[in-house]
Order: sequence, then C-alpha cells, then structure tokens
Amino acid sequence: MVAVACRQVVKSFGTTQVLKGVDVDIPDGTFAVLVGPSGCGKSTLLRLLAGLEEVTSGTIHFGDRDVTGAQPRDRDIAMVFQSYALYPHLSVRDNLAFGLKLRKTDPALIDRRVTEVAAMLGLEALLDRLPRALSGGQRQRVAMGRAIVRRPQLFLFDEPLSNLDAALRAQVRVDIRKQHEQLGATSIYVTHDQVEAMTLADRMFVLNKGQVEQTGTPREVYDAPRTRFVAGFLGSPAMNFLNATADDTGARLTDGSHIDLDRALFPKLRDGQQLTLGIRPHDLSLAPGDDKALHLRADLVELLGPELQIHGELAGTPVTLCVETASSVKKGDLLRLRPRSVHVFDAASGLSLRA
Repeated sequence: MVAVACRQVVKSFGTTQVLKGVDVDIPDGTFAVLVGPSGCGKSTLLRLLAGLEEVTSGTIHFGDRDVTGAQPRDRDIAMVFQSYALYPHLSVRDNLAFGLKLRKTDPALIDRRVTEVAAMLGLEALLDRLPRALSGGQRQRVAMGRAIVRRPQLFLFDEPLSNLDAALRAQVRVDIRKQHEQLGATSIYVTHDQVEAMTLADRMFVLNKGQVEQTGTPREVYDAPRTRFVAGFLGSPAMNFLNATADDTGARLTDGSHIDLDRALFPKLRDGQQLTLGIRPHDLSLAPGDDKALHLRADLVELLGPELQIHGELAGTPVTLCVETASSVKKGDLLRLRPRSVHVFDAASGLSLRA
C-alpha cells in the first residue's frame, strides 16, 4: 500500500495542453476515483501514474519516493485495462501466473497465489479454460486476478467495465469493491460513469478540461457541489438549472415566479445579481393548493418502477422531477411544485454561492 501525490502536473501533446497543473492527494489504502467527461484528462493522468506517458512538468510521488521519471516496471503497480489484455493462447491459470513467472517467482508460491486469487474471484472452475471460452464478466475477473496475484502497492483501473452490459457492470463493480476491502491496497479508478464513481469511491476527483474541479467523498461532492459543472455532472436524472435574479428574499425567475432562499446560507448574494439555480429532480415536491408554488404542466410522464419521472417546463426551461408512483400524475396535468433544496451559482462564473 502507498499514498499517491501529484503536484502541479502538466501534460501536453504538442501544442495541446491536456492536464493544466493537477494536484492530487490519495491517502494510503484509499479507493480513489477520477471521474469526468470524455476528454477531461482522467485517462491521461492514470497513464502518467503508470509511467506509460512522460510528465511535461510537475512531480508524482508514491509515498516518499519521487517516481516522476521512473519506468513502469520500477513503480510496483498493476493496471487493469478496458480491453482485458489477456493472452488468448494461455489458460486462465497461466494468465494469472504469467507476471509471477516473468519475475522468476518460486513455483510453489505461484501455485498458492493463483489458488488464493481464483477462490477470491470465483474462478476455480475456470482455471483450465482459454479466454475465448469465457464471458465478458469472467474475462474481466481474470484481468483483475492477474493484477491482484502480483500484490502490488498500487492498483490502476482504466474504465474496466465499459465493455460489459448493465447487469454485468453492476456485478463486477461489487467484485472490485469487495476485492479492495479484502486487500486494503491503494486503488485509482478512472471512469466517466457517475454511478461507478459514487458507489466505488472513498474519495472522488472530478476533472473538467484538464483540471480537478472538486475533491471529496461522494456524499460531500453530491451534496455540496462547488461549481455548476460538478452539480450538473453528478446525479441521475441530472440537476435542473434555472436562470434567476436575486432579490431581498430570494430569487425571481424569468417568468416572474419566485423562489424563497435562506439568505444566511448565501451571505455573498447581492440584490440584482444574475444567478443560476440548481434543483435536483428528487428535490421538487408536489404542493397542491399552494398559491405561491411554481407551476409546471406535465408534458411527458415516464413510469420507472417505484417512481414517476415527469418532464415539463419552468420559466421556459426544460425541467425533470421525480415523484412516487402513487402520485398518479398524468400527461397534461398542471402541477404545483415546491423545491426542498436549492443550489445557487453565480451565472457568470458558475461558482457556488453557498457559504
């Protein structure tokens, strides 16, 4: 196990700067997730940690060791790729053992570790099969097992579940988390999937345009996003955003309707300031009979098992809300709504105004 620290890491490809002075601190034994949209630089950062790309400037430390210029073989890391990267002509047993054999590990120790890892990942019955005889989920378990069997100080995962269907992704996600809790090793996981990030991470790093926009536990980042980007990226369905102008008691939407705000939570709010209000779909509740409530006509109602997902417009902006199926809302209904929680962002900078 090892702590990981990046200091002002910059990576450029020609004239294109992909990472723009990234700082990352990952404590020993943490499961860290780098999450963000395609092109934000998360996979590039992972490749820099692995030594597969050279840092343009900045430093990378594993514990108290500067590994900025170290070769991949000298970093004591194991990487699990999106493409599995299994040897097609080798059995599962030999794929698991391959790295240890290269290091001339004692055969008895190899057998013992392969047996332990196979039991951990449920691969005992598959040890004599070739990769082509395995399902996608089984291949991904073998790829994970090949990393685990080496017992490195750091595990790196590069979008390992993107080739699996939804059901398999959920199952292998559980496997990865269980494996981390059993081994306790430091793990860094790259994904664009917010569900993977929220369920796997001890600590999240949300990247946007080559920079870390916010760091924290999944709960901290979800409950208190520091920017409009982070607020909109995390959450399903996505957060609703409404344009508004601040007044002495809250914010007035472009259609004249009003939302009360607790000014104590937003001490820097100025009357007349242009705002973006963020309201999560699950934070909009039905308020029949409330004359001061917001009005929305249900343009589309989707049944999603225990809840209804309702689509309409507020102040000319598309809005989604989620209510219990028992609410029996139908297309065309005129609804009165009250927000339970509102995030407030400066319209120009996108920064949160919450204290």
